[in-house]
Amino acid sequence: MNIHFLEQNYNFYFRAYWGTFLNLMNYYVSEKVISQGGNHIMPRQARLDSPGTLHHVIIRGIEKKRIVEDAHDKREFVSRMGDLSLQEKTVIYAWALMTNHAHILLRSGPRGLSKFMKRFLTGYAIYYNHRHRRHGHLFQNRYKSIVCEEDAYFQELIRYIHLNPLRANMVQNMSTLDEYPWCGHAVIMGRKRHEWQDREYVLRWFGKKEKEAKKNYCQYVQEGISLGNRPDLVGGGLIRSLGGWSQVRSIRRHGDRDLSDERILGSGIFVEQIIEEADDRIKHQLPKNGRWKIIQKLIQEICDERDLNIEELRNGSRRQIVSDARKSIAVMLVTWIPATS
Repeated sequence: MNIHFLEQNYNFYFRAYWGTFLNLMNYYVSEKVISQGGNHIMPRQARLDSPGTLHHVIIRGIEKKRIVEDAHDKREFVSRMGDLSLQEKTVIYAWALMTNHAHILLRSGPRGLSKFMKRFLTGYAIYYNHRHRRHGHLFQNRYKSIVCEEDAYFQELIRYIHLNPLRANMVQNMSTLDEYPWCGHAVIMGRKRHEWQDREYVLRWFGKKEKEAKKNYCQYVQEGISLGNRPDLVGGGLIRSLGGWSQVRSIRRHGDRDLSDERILGSGIFVEQIIEEADDRIKHQLPKNGRWKIIQKLIQEICDERDLNIEELRNGSRRQIVSDARKSIAVMLVTWIPATS
């Protein structure tokens, strides 16, 4: 589909399917479809990868397959993660190594998240393939990274990540989790030691003195057991940005909109801030609600220039000025795409 198609069919889309037209335009703006010889290329969304950013990283095995087979693999995974975090000056606060996936809460170093993750995952995959005499990819696509609003979510994420082994029945209770070697919780509790995990920073969120902080932290984690899985922390962009389905339902009832982005865990204001601080290439990969605002604004501006009401675009009017407006909107929104890529 290209500009000529829209020029020929603008009246059909506007008169008969106003909602379809808006969805089509949203599709074009969101995916930045580039037509090359009839083929459509849909580039991946860029990472928000500024140094010093708090990320929740999720690594998954390809086709949900195992990424560790035994204690030897687990030691290699954890050791490699820790050694590289020191080399890349990447600070790790929480982590949990599962059978077919892993969670890490970290703050990226001077070279950003991607350099650390590339060295970590590539190196581990080479080790794993060599040891187990296999070939091909070990991990599923790209790792998932979510930029996190620290004040609102730091403690929640520490708890969520460290409870993973308990939720998966890899440990039976909090006492065994305290000693479990493949999760950062044991380090926070002082039962295990890893120089590369910033235990002190985590404990400062729970108290000024270590004994008090450990007690508060332990109680906080215990209270999280009954919360179960947390889609508000790892679910869709809007759920994640607003902090749960109850908030999503609330704004929908009131007809409000809030900025959201699947790459970010935080409030609408935080999402806007992160996008604003990102470089131009990333900044223009606008989140969904931002795209709707731009689409609606462009349509309104064209209507204002021609002294038209948007309702006239929706109905079956065949006045030349209305048809011209429809055509202008269709062409403008599609030709606008290259300017934002």
